[in-house]
Amino acid sequence: MQGDARVIKRILVVVAAAVGLVAPSLAYGQAPTIPDEVRQSVQARVDHAYNTGIVIGLVTPGGTTYSVYGSRDSTGAPVDEHTVFEIGSITKAFTGILLADMVRRGEVALDDPIHKYLPPTVTVPMRDGRPITMVDLATHTSGLPRLPTNLTPSDPANPYADYTVEQLYAFLSGHTLRRDVGAEYEYSNYGFGLLGHVLALRAGTTYEALIAARMANTLGMTSTGIALTPDMRARLAQGHVGTTAVSQWDIPTLAGAGALRSTAGDMVRFVRANMGLLTTPLLPAMEASHEPRHRAGSDAMQIGLGWHILTRDGRQIVWHNGGTGGYRSFVGFRRDGSRGVVVLTNSNRSADDIGYHLLDPGLPLEEVRVAVAVDPGVLAEYSGRYQLAPGVVFDVTAEDGRLFAQLTGQPRFEVYPSSSTEFFYTVVDAQLSFVVEQGKIVALTLHQNGRDMRAAWIP
Repeated sequence: MQGDARVIKRILVVVAAAVGLVAPSLAYGQAPTIPDEVRQSVQARVDHAYNTGIVIGLVTPGGTTYSVYGSRDSTGAPVDEHTVFEIGSITKAFTGILLADMVRRGEVALDDPIHKYLPPTVTVPMRDGRPITMVDLATHTSGLPRLPTNLTPSDPANPYADYTVEQLYAFLSGHTLRRDVGAEYEYSNYGFGLLGHVLALRAGTTYEALIAARMANTLGMTSTGIALTPDMRARLAQGHVGTTAVSQWDIPTLAGAGALRSTAGDMVRFVRANMGLLTTPLLPAMEASHEPRHRAGSDAMQIGLGWHILTRDGRQIVWHNGGTGGYRSFVGFRRDGSRGVVVLTNSNRSADDIGYHLLDPGLPLEEVRVAVAVDPGVLAEYSGRYQLAPGVVFDVTAEDGRLFAQLTGQPRFEVYPSSSTEFFYTVVDAQLSFVVEQGKIVALTLHQNGRDMRAAWIP
């Protein structure tokens, strides 16, 4: 999309008055200001093809500020706070609150074994006689894996669309737990999808209807749901991987793990409600979902009911992010109610760092690399195959003055030069550098996640 004259890029800041009742311990003040370094970073990400469009909502007791930049789709329609995005795993925060609300209603208990609400034909695995409970699913401590082994999509571009309830039950009935129930945190999309399914069974309805009746309608979130209404579809942002448009994801059976779609405007209402800035009967359930219940990977990170809680310099940040095929999302707030944030993008490139930085300026923004001009003849010399591991090869090709790299089993992506030997991806935070010895190219090195992995030239 970079350089496409049809793409309209703009920065728009909208200040909205505070909505709802502010908790007595908080005072009204000025609406928040989105720092210049954040807006400049957003503009650079869109202008340099990291992201297609980004919408930010920043919340304080004084009000809400939106900052938007980029486009919704190839028509050049700009994104704004009414644009619909897939929010992916942020759905898990909704599921956690839904569980807490059903506990308050007396419909379930956190320590209820899940087999209590499943059909008798389904066998739920146990370990040392310990059953999987509702809270185990909600804290990713059930021992169930991230994904079921019988998830074999007919369309990899929409991987959850054809996963059925029968497959959900078949995997559960045949699975052997690898660790003690309740012992260790292991993030599980399957587990949260199962939790949403169990809650819907208990309520005698579908997950989608349950979310609508008890959360979206209660909070006035008119553009939040799973099925797209005609109006929502008209405002839907097109998802992208890099600059390539990709299809939306459908998640019918594991809906509780990541099926929701929403707008920044609706998600701001969700954040304000969680911060206690919006009058809602859901506040007690929301507050219960924020309570840390288990260590989640490090001493600084814990898990509540769906939400993650980061403790840093004595301050707790409650957050969740999400990602589907062509979208990334982040929502979080300081637990003291002083600040909250929503970040939505219609690209597969994460913008989590923006959310973290707005909540804690001590957490840095990601570097946005800018491409430089390199002679096409130099690029052509890099064309070839490089072996990263047995059976894993980089195919590098030069076309029309551009360089592309494709790793075995993955799509082909353009890489952009930061020098004559160093290149970067925009779809992920990764870089390639070519190793030249005595005038000959002998290898490339992949730099990703703090690791340097050498791939030797294949003659």
